[in-house]
Parts: sequence; structure tokens; C-alpha cells
Amino acid sequence: MTTGEYYNSEETLSRDALEALQTQRLKETVSRCMRSPFYKERFRENGISPEDIKSLDDLKKIPFTTKQDLRDTYPFGMASVPLKDCVRLHSSSGTTGNPTVILHSAKDLSEWANAVARCLWMVGCRPDDVFQNTSGYGMFTGGLGFQYGAEKLGMLTVPAAAGNTLRQIKFFTDFGTTVVHAIPSYASRIYEVMRDKGIDPRRDTKLRILAIGAEPHSEDTRRRIEDMLGVKAYNSFGMSEMCGPGVAFECPEQNGMHIWEDYYIVEIIDPVTLEPVPDGQVGELVLTTINREAMPLLRYRTRDLTRIIPGECPCGRSHRRIDRIKGRSDDMIILRGVNIFPIQVEQILMQFSELASDYLITLDTEGGNDAMTVEVELSGNHFDDYTALQRLEKEITRMLRDEILVTPRVRLLPKGALPQSEGKAVRVRDNRKQYQ
Repeated sequence: MTTGEYYNSEETLSRDALEALQTQRLKETVSRCMRSPFYKERFRENGISPEDIKSLDDLKKIPFTTKQDLRDTYPFGMASVPLKDCVRLHSSSGTTGNPTVILHSAKDLSEWANAVARCLWMVGCRPDDVFQNTSGYGMFTGGLGFQYGAEKLGMLTVPAAAGNTLRQIKFFTDFGTTVVHAIPSYASRIYEVMRDKGIDPRRDTKLRILAIGAEPHSEDTRRRIEDMLGVKAYNSFGMSEMCGPGVAFECPEQNGMHIWEDYYIVEIIDPVTLEPVPDGQVGELVLTTINREAMPLLRYRTRDLTRIIPGECPCGRSHRRIDRIKGRSDDMIILRGVNIFPIQVEQILMQFSELASDYLITLDTEGGNDAMTVEVELSGNHFDDYTALQRLEKEITRMLRDEILVTPRVRLLPKGALPQSEGKAVRVRDNRKQYQ
């Protein structure tokens, strides 16, 4: 086990050394991909061969890989090793059509655990910490991904899984939990139940670090969670196609997530033109795995919108930082010709101390026109002063209009009025589809 500030030496490689390592691993990955029926045919169709990929600049010669490609080759058409060399698979929920399947070799799982352990070490987790995971296990990668990473680091782990908030809180107090992994909406739910039961997280628990991810969330939401639970909350980014958690993580600076470039090659593209955008400009994140055996992916379009944060990080790590996820290119709301992302609405709502964390955007067709309704819960009993509620609704409406350029209908609801979700919070309900 490492004992220094950094988990391993790869974190502080010079840019030249890091890019040399990426080039070497890219060549090895492309060669390995030729064992995959999908990539072998994809290269043949585009008239390229592994020998054409000699540098990082040559990556652009390779066509993009999409989620639809994974569905079309379901279940094992993208494997680069025989199934006998795979020890686990994870799969997306696949609500329509085939789900996506990702295969892992024993080495893949070991490297994944190392990546998650590196993330947790970076924010101050140590072997004497107690780690509690509130994510679902099974096919969802957030459970097992954090579990194996926390064990690799040497922490005592509490695989509490999702839901049963009263039991989660009992574990916090009984086991002396110091580190928690939870999605932002559930972290807020934990606090609400604590408050209702008269439990003060600062007085009655040892919580100090929270890893949050899986849902796009604003900086205001993060700060609100930190204030409620008395922790430092660090943003995490992962996706099942890239293994799961451990792709990128914030350092103690809390100014962007270091994306581990010894595992991934990062591109940011314009989602319409598919051309690269400069550092600092928001675009779609494209990732190439360069440290995976069973099922490497080349230039995978994540659909997640972010940007490369320019400049070096004061923490000393050389791996570039991506900004918090702004949303997904395929989750963008188009309302009366205006492009809107749910995170824009959240950024406005979280500026009001009178509001709780739960909200729902509903899109309808009224009289042939699109209409948006934003329902948001109040943080306490504010229904006594009708005049104050009217003023609050008007101010929220004004600020939303200035941000998203359309005027929504705002409805303030009592605490607990919106439906609770065990998994990721549902933020948008689009009823317009029934008219299309």
C-alpha cells in the first residue's frame, strides 16, 4: 500500500511521458481490437489497418463507436478475447431493445479496482476509514466498482446497497462510517431522514468524505449537500462502457475531475459536426480505452457534455481535468426551438434557500404549443404566507426565463410531494411524445 500523497507514480508523469505511454497502449489496444469481429470489419470497411495508427494524432482515422454498435453486436460481438478468458460481465438496463454488455477479464477487474482506489486515495481516504456504499450492486457498476476499489485501498467496507435509508443511517452511527458513496439526490434524502429523526450528522456520525456522481448536478447542489451532512463531497465520473466508476474524479482542489489518461484517451467534439473543440469549450466527451483486455472500445461517443479545463492543477497531478457533466447531448430539451439542459434549471433552483433538492420538469403540448412546468419542493413549511409564495414563484420564474430563454410555469410543492426514486432521480417527464 502506498503511503505518500499520490497513490502511484503514474499520477505525476510528465505530459511527454504520459503521451508516450498513451501511444504505446493505443497501438497495443488497436492490435487487440483486431480479434474483435466488430472492429476487424469496421477497419476493413474504412480501409485502415492497425499499422496506420502510429501516433495519438492518428486516432482520428478511426471511426467513432456508439452505444448502438454495442446493441447491434449484442451480446459478445465486440469481445477481443475468448469468453473463457472473461470472468464477469456488466449490462445496462436496456429499457428498449438490446442492453449494452461489457466484458471483463481478471486483469480488467484488477485495473478497475486500482483506478477506483486511486480516486479514493486522492481525496484522503485511508485504510483506517470505514467506507459505506449506498449504490445498487448486481449489473449496476457503481456498487461493485466502488466496493473493489475501497477494498483494494484497505478500508473496512459496508456494502449497504441502495435504499432502506433508516438502515443506512443506523450503519453510519453503529459502524463509525467515515466515507460514503451516494448519488446526489439520495445524499439529500439521507439528510432529510436524519433531520426528521433528530440526528445531527456532525454530532452523531463520523462522516467526513462523500463521493457523488451518476447524476448531473450543479455546484450549488454539491455545496448544499456538504453543508447538510458536514462532509467534503467529491464529484465522480464513470460509465459502464468504460468499466464504471473510476474514470475521473475530483482532487482536493474540487475544480474539475482528473481523468486518468493512462487508462483513457480523451477527446471533446462538437456533437453536431463531430469535429474537435478547443480546451475550455463544452462538447461531447469521447473516450478510447487503452488499458482493457476483454472488450476495448475505440473513440466511444459517451453523449456526455463537458469540457477540458485549461491549465495545470495545483495538486500536482498531470492528468487533465474535465468539468462536471453538464448533461447529455441526447437528453437536451428542445422547447420552442430553444436548447435547454435540466442542469440549467437546477442551477437556478438551488440558489433559493426556501427550496429543497427535489424538482421535476414536465413538458406538455397545450393548444398546439410546447409548455414547460417546473415543480419544486419547498425546504420547510412556507405555505403560511401566500404573498411570500407568490413573490417566490415570480422570482424563480424570472430567473429561469433569463437562463433558459423561455417562460416556464413554476409550482411550489410541500416537502415530499414529488415521487421518490431508489435509483437516479427522474428530472424530466416529456409528455409531448404522445402527440408526435
